[in-house]
Amino acid sequence: MRVLLPTPAMAKTLIHSVISVDNCTLIVFYTDAHCWQFRVISSDGAVFGEQKLYYTAAAAEDAGREWIVRGS
Repeated sequence: MRVLLPTPAMAKTLIHSVISVDNCTLIVFYTDAHCWQFRVISSDGAVFGEQKLYYTAAAAEDAGREWIVRGS
């Protein structure tokens, strides 16, 4: 049995929240390399998001909700 141990080069991802908004799924997450971000999963399974960085989970969530409302 092989076990993969984390190394400093491996990015850790922390899922902060998974929220249903207007038939989409909004995921807010944190990585050491990119701070807080969001991704949107559409009702047909497509994944969308921006490469912008946010310094709080609340800011990333607000941006994600606005992104869904705009239909971007």
